Amino acid sequence: MPLTVSLPSTLSSLLPSLPLDSLFSTQGIMVMLLAAYAGAMWMFLTSAPKVYTVMVSDLEIARQFYEGLLDMPVAEVPLHYYYNYEQTLGATGIDPLYMSTGVATPKTNLNTSDGLWYQLQKNTQLHIISGASVGQKNRQRHVCFDRDCLEQLLMRVQTQGVKYKIRQDKPLNFLVKDIEGRVIEMSEVSN
Repeated sequence: MPLTVSLPSTLSSLLPSLPLDSLFSTQGIMVMLLAAYAGAMWMFLTSAPKVYTVMVSDLEIARQFYEGLLDMPVAEVPLHYYYNYEQTLGATGIDPLYMSTGVATPKTNLNTSDGLWYQLQKNTQLHIISGASVGQKNRQRHVCFDRDCLEQLLMRVQTQGVKYKIRQDKPLNFLVKDIEGRVIEMSEVSN
């Protein structure tokens, strides 16, 4: 015996519980638009890259270090940063206790108010901003509040074959020499 399938003849028979006129009313269209907007925002936020921020005492020296010695690819600024997602980051949002002697001003102007951006991993970016003070013995300081970030940077230092010295494990603190022979102190700020 042949199987027959009957298809509904109108759209209203597909949605028997909702009258078609209420679905296409102004209120119904607004609900559908809000649902679509919520879905688009969810997709946008879940696909946004994870961003680690590192404060440095000199942006030009940091650029030479990350691009030259660590060979990190420059990344585009993530779209959610265009919408002031983390506008409060920077020297003004940092507690003075985390600075040693004072806030250092960069010696050179890179014309980048947003700092430097590098691709650390596939969906992870590194945001370099100024604001850290110069450390002891005139060391360039790179300060981060996230241990995972420094562990990934240490792994990058190791894979590039750069000499380093771990000074302390908790909070993580290690030294690296750049191409010019300057000592760079990578330091985790413990909360």
